[in-house]
Amino acid sequence: MSQIVSMTINGEERELALEPYRSLLDTLRNEGGLTGTKKGCDVGDCGACTIIMNGKPVNSCLVLAVEAAGAMIETIEGLQLAPDKPHPLQEAFMRYGSAQCGFCTPGIIMMAKALLDENPNPTEDEVRFGIAGNICRCTGYTKIIEAILATAADLQRAKSA
Repeated sequence: MSQIVSMTINGEERELALEPYRSLLDTLRNEGGLTGTKKGCDVGDCGACTIIMNGKPVNSCLVLAVEAAGAMIETIEGLQLAPDKPHPLQEAFMRYGSAQCGFCTPGIIMMAKALLDENPNPTEDEVRFGIAGNICRCTGYTKIIEAILATAADLQRAKSA
């Protein structure tokens, strides 16, 4: 039996009819049409499905959609500042070549955003620890970490300018 659940997704209030067993990940992708959030392992191990819910990063595959009633949800699609203006993290990932296949990238960017929201000037070790739950199967993490640190530095410079 479906339930009507309201949540704010990327700043837009949404009412969805959901089965109580549906994951937030499947709901975002199927009912929400937000396919940037990826389904990797579906058991919370890889981080490909990371979103920000009420200001905190979560693996959306581990959250029942009905548990998100009243929540503020941010997905990778909601980060872009304008149609022609990517988020600084998205720009840095492109500039540093931080993605190969790109499957893990949305989850890592969302985790990095949550990290920078909480700690705007992280050390390399703090970045490594902060993204530790996100698995990239293609590459080492050097370029990913460089992009996150460069974004932090750019945001700090812009803030003090």
